[in-house]
Amino acid sequence: MSRFLYHLARRVEWREAEASGAYRGSVDDRRDGFLHFSTAEQVVESARRHRAGESDVLLVVVPEAALESWRWEPARSGALFPHFYGDLPLKAVVAVHELPLGPDGAHVFPPLID
Repeated sequence: MSRFLYHLARRVEWREAEASGAYRGSVDDRRDGFLHFSTAEQVVESARRHRAGESDVLLVVVPEAALESWRWEPARSGALFPHFYGDLPLKAVVAVHELPLGPDGAHVFPPLID
C-alpha cells in the first residue's frame, strides 16, 4: 500500500488545474521549480507556516506510488520533504478536501492517512 502525500493548494489555482487537466502550482511552487508536498506528519505545520489565516486552501491528496519522479529533499530543519518536479496530472489525485479555518484561526484537517 502506498503512503499518501499532501499539497496545500489555493482554490483559484486548483480551479485553473481542473480546467486544464494539470496542476501547475502556486507562485511559490513555480518560483522554486517544483510542487511542495508534505507527509501526514508534516502537512499541519506546513499549513501553519505557509497558509496561516488563508480561507481558500484545499488539501490535495496523492498516493506516492501514483507518480515516479518524487524527490525527497531537505527543507526546514533538514527534514526531508517530497517535491514533485513538473505539472501534477489530475488523474494522480485521489482526493481534494476543503480546509476551513477553526475558531482558533488554524486550518481544520480531515483525518490524515500516512
